[in-house]
Amino acid sequence: MGRDERWPEERFRQLRQQADPEIDEVVARYLKEQPDGSGPLELVKAVIEELGRAKREARAPAGEPPASWIFDALGFARELPDWGDDTELLARGQAVFAHYGLYQSAALFCKCLPMAYVEVSSAKVLAGVSNLATHSLTRRVAETGQMLIDVMGLKATGSLLPGGPGHTTALGLRILHSFVRALVEERFGDHWDTAKYGPPVNQELLLATIFDFSVVTWEALECMGVTLTDEERAAHLYTWSVFGHLMGVEACREGPLTLDDVGPVSERMGRLYESSDEGRMLMAKLLEEMEEFMHLGWRKLPRSLVHWVFRDAAHGAARVPELLGVPPAAWWCTALFTLARAAHRRPWLGRPVDGVVRWLVRRAGRHIVIALVDRHSDGKAPFRIPGELARAWRIRQSAVAVKTREIRRGVRQNIRQKVRAPSRKGLRA
Repeated sequence: MGRDERWPEERFRQLRQQADPEIDEVVARYLKEQPDGSGPLELVKAVIEELGRAKREARAPAGEPPASWIFDALGFARELPDWGDDTELLARGQAVFAHYGLYQSAALFCKCLPMAYVEVSSAKVLAGVSNLATHSLTRRVAETGQMLIDVMGLKATGSLLPGGPGHTTALGLRILHSFVRALVEERFGDHWDTAKYGPPVNQELLLATIFDFSVVTWEALECMGVTLTDEERAAHLYTWSVFGHLMGVEACREGPLTLDDVGPVSERMGRLYESSDEGRMLMAKLLEEMEEFMHLGWRKLPRSLVHWVFRDAAHGAARVPELLGVPPAAWWCTALFTLARAAHRRPWLGRPVDGVVRWLVRRAGRHIVIALVDRHSDGKAPFRIPGELARAWRIRQSAVAVKTREIRRGVRQNIRQKVRAPSRKGLRA
């Protein structure tokens, strides 16, 4: 089947209007069985807490499916699809993260999440439901970062088998998305534009999510000086397709996505980009979270990288920083990135300049991971990275290390406030 036959315009319209009927029916029945007063919001909070426990159990070395009432109550098939048991291909796909994890951490925050924020219905759900259910937008970001680690699992293909953290995360997300749809229907159903947006977390957006963690990541890596081979891309997309199948993505039901699907799907996703108050708010919170953990003189590095990875992006994505109201890049980053682009025409200069850019990206990625560890290492949904990865990235996760970084961060904040104070006085004068 040719790509035009596989991805006609009508298919995207159908995906936009389709949720996940199989699980939605089960969740609807489950909600009816709950006692009075147990509405979708209360149940979403309970489900988030329960899924957090289930994922923590799945990361333990026991290798058994987590004991979770929510999984038992909803009774889902847990096996991998017939086409999803190629352990060699899974290992190659997961190796992309093992080799380029810090770059992918930077890509997650600087491109993948902004791509979600620029789709209006996604932004509305992320802003509204995250705040209602957890009172923390940044906690939702930490859970996304943890998902990336759980799925990719340092070449541990067992992470996607029943009982593994990637598998548990996929099923948990599928369940949670259904509860979110029920919550949106209860709280916002009267003014949710289903004709325009489709149901919340619809199949078109789920497909876009798989592309954000695969194709969009490759594009960001290439801007950062890391170009994956076609074999690496195909394996990486295969791994995310297996995850997508478990998560209930219709496009991954019968087989994996392939490199032939990249062009037509990416072109379609470019039509979804739109500015919104929710998207701008999410982007501002994301930058605030990242920039707080940057060293002195580096505070504007995250916003600068956002501008960098979206430059000349195809299918209208170059407009994303503007649509999300991303502040201007730091002057020194603008100068460096301008030099980097010019250097590609001068081979003798290109390599050292690219080396500096890659070093900056790795540093930014490391600071982003540290931010998640320090902000979310405790609590109901803690963010933790495997010891092997922590050692490779030189990130200490002990309570003493977290406290020491907190003190240093407080010192930096005081210095920044003192530096900004004279300029504010000058403006008032």
